[in-house]
Amino acid sequence: MPPDHSDDAPNQPSTEPTPRRPESPLDKAGSAASDLLNVVKPRLRGWLHLGTAPLALAAGIVLVALAPTGLSRLASAVYALSSVLLFSTSAIYHVGRWSAKGMAILRRMDHSNIYLIIAGTYTPFVLLVLDGTLRTAMISLIWGAAIAGVLFKVFWLNSPRWLSTALYIAVGWVAVLFVPQLVGGTHPATWILILVGGILYSAGAVVYGLKRPDPAPRWFGFHEVFHSLTIAAYVCHYIAVSFVVYGSG
Repeated sequence: MPPDHSDDAPNQPSTEPTPRRPESPLDKAGSAASDLLNVVKPRLRGWLHLGTAPLALAAGIVLVALAPTGLSRLASAVYALSSVLLFSTSAIYHVGRWSAKGMAILRRMDHSNIYLIIAGTYTPFVLLVLDGTLRTAMISLIWGAAIAGVLFKVFWLNSPRWLSTALYIAVGWVAVLFVPQLVGGTHPATWILILVGGILYSAGAVVYGLKRPDPAPRWFGFHEVFHSLTIAAYVCHYIAVSFVVYGSG
């Protein structure tokens, strides 16, 4: 063993650097997200969703309050909650300035909420338009996919952008499995609004995946285009949900 010289200079402070705690995956993900956001963060980043969040809350309260049946109130509440979570979490995440760990947590929540808004939007249509075995199968499939998507984002936050985009679109278009029942059980305006909203959400996912178009990076970049499309899609789907809920009495 090497000789111990610790008593040679008892009053000398140690010059050895203090060992640093190894970064956890959460810290690394948060640091990466923080660096990414701080490279070029348009001044409107998050503000569109910040303005939409209270409107979604008010619209959700109206929807639940005017729902004519217990089942329609339940479906409305699920939809309203998922909408408010989407816009409020996105606003908090994008507008605020956070530590690396806080950034990683909020980013997980923000990305996970995309799966929740998909399932939350489907819930009124499945519960109020479908019935029997098909209704049970579809609600199980949709929420099973949403839970799987949330777990995917929690445990693989930095998954490839193309993979996340593909999964968002795939889960979002589960409606193709019950198109005949949806078309036959709703007014044409309802399913047209559902279709338009789905196209807008999908277009937003593509913009997110490609990071294009990026019209004004200092103010209104590709992410703001993405957020604008989600708001437009939400409006279409809210109107469609209202038609189904108010017609369920």
